[in-house]
Amino acid sequence: MDVTVTDARDHKRYEARVDGVLAAIADYIPTDELLAFTHTEVMPEFEGKGVGSMLIRHALDDVRRQQLAVLAVCPFVSGFVQRHPEYGDLLYRSRTRAVVD
Repeated sequence: MDVTVTDARDHKRYEARVDGVLAAIADYIPTDELLAFTHTEVMPEFEGKGVGSMLIRHALDDVRRQQLAVLAVCPFVSGFVQRHPEYGDLLYRSRTRAVVD
């Protein structure tokens, strides 16, 4: 299985293609300091084959190369990071502190 992952910036998503066929997407909202991953979808014919994990691994590696953070709104991305703690350092951490009276 030949999987290719690309950042389709015009569509604000990463795409995984298997032998040229769209197999999975990971939508994001970009900001100056992070990518907020909002939705991941694996096409039914590719479910259970590891395509979603390959997609997210590539996307997170790309975020690291860009020196950005990740806001994992999407449960698939959040779960991936929980299972792969080597990506935990990418998670966005607010720089503001709560003010307590």
